[in-house]
Amino acid sequence: MITWMQRHKKWLVITIWISTIAFVGAGFVGWGSYDYGKNGKAVAVVGDREVSVEEYQQEYSNIYEQYAKMFGSMFNKELAEQLKLKDIAYKQVLQKNLILSYADSLGLDVTNEDIAKELVKYNVFLKDGKFDKETYIKVLAQNKLTPKDFEESLKRNLLLQKVQMLFELNPNAVEVENLSKLLFIDDDISIKILSSNDIKVDIKQEELKKYWEENKNSYMSEVSYDLEVKEIPLLTANSTEDDIKAHYEKFKIDYKHADGKIKSLEEAKTQVIKDLDEKFTKTEALKVYLKIKKDEDKLENKITYKESTLPFTDENNTKILESKEGEIVKPFFEKDKYFIVKLAKKNLSQALTFEQATSLVTKDYEKVMKSKKLEELATSLVKDFKGIDISTVSRDSVNKIVGLEQKEAGKFLNELFSSTSKEGMVKLEDKIVLYRINNSKISDYNKAKDDLVKGTLIQLQEEELMTNLMKKLENSFEIQSSIQEKE
Repeated sequence: MITWMQRHKKWLVITIWISTIAFVGAGFVGWGSYDYGKNGKAVAVVGDREVSVEEYQQEYSNIYEQYAKMFGSMFNKELAEQLKLKDIAYKQVLQKNLILSYADSLGLDVTNEDIAKELVKYNVFLKDGKFDKETYIKVLAQNKLTPKDFEESLKRNLLLQKVQMLFELNPNAVEVENLSKLLFIDDDISIKILSSNDIKVDIKQEELKKYWEENKNSYMSEVSYDLEVKEIPLLTANSTEDDIKAHYEKFKIDYKHADGKIKSLEEAKTQVIKDLDEKFTKTEALKVYLKIKKDEDKLENKITYKESTLPFTDENNTKILESKEGEIVKPFFEKDKYFIVKLAKKNLSQALTFEQATSLVTKDYEKVMKSKKLEELATSLVKDFKGIDISTVSRDSVNKIVGLEQKEAGKFLNELFSSTSKEGMVKLEDKIVLYRINNSKISDYNKAKDDLVKGTLIQLQEEELMTNLMKKLENSFEIQSSIQEKE
């Protein structure tokens, strides 16, 4: 899995052309051990632009979150380090600042009016359909941002967009038509699908142990954490009618119907009371937290969790993982109660013995052997196989490839129409498709596919343009790096 992600990480990172400001309620993802130079305020200088630690950290957080969402529970800090996400973030933030330096050299700028026009596009900042400064400041504060920092980020993004507009491409009709004909060539083909599920292998114990010996570093126990936890259930604040009304008037924007209309006091009353109870409970939880820190109270439950089974939300799990051994995390609210958690001990990953890893090793080795035998079988048959004939196949004929899932069929067709060989094989995850092209013809032009073709053409042109632009900018602007990895 790691190898696959490393090969494909260019598709997973945020594009440097279009950057979206994201609210990151959990703050920045933890770093590890890095030195940011003498003053600790900049990680690099690109041209006349300083790249701040905060800008770099935000870039890393954005990338980390993207990987985390894509790969779910299997993704963690250790995997992020193996994938060198900090290096990806650093390279990406330098590239952005090269483009920004280029914008500076062209005299491009973002005015206060530009920022004002952009702010009103965020519905979260609106009150009664209009931009509201108080709401703006409140929302930013909830997401641990200041107006200055947010607007600086917004300014950078708007400036990137202005540079992008200078290079907007618009292929003409002739270019689109010619590419369409090439992309959607029609082939008459014969195929035969071979599956590893049909391959039988005999696994000997000595071979299994040898495979484990050669790959034992891949079989590690999961990192686990010894936690001490205290739960504080939701308490009743016994709020008066005046308390309820005052809270509602101050925060009424938080109480809305699905259509965005603000609820009346009566409609919102139940939620207001609950929010006041939560506020009261938080105060009590903080009192308990301070007592625990002073050894005047104790944590109760002692539980060991694997990293993949930590029971809290991603945000709160991150707080725990970023804490030091012996550190107590401030109370956080979820599942209608406050939790106070102490990270007692982090149990590092350990190499599994052969006995502990046997089931995993067997599964992996069986997969390797099946894959090997499958390829041997495919190689022996590719020149002379009897398969299924399929006529008039194009790049978008995924539904014609019976025996493959849609994604598999899509990959097969992409490789088929990228190949210069009349016959061959296409390797999928657990299948190999043998193919033979019996006949080819340029398809009739289909105007309905223009948008798809135009998008493909623009992407190809932009990739080439971006590559050339970055080479030019790297030679035009000096980059001074302050970041040094500690030994």
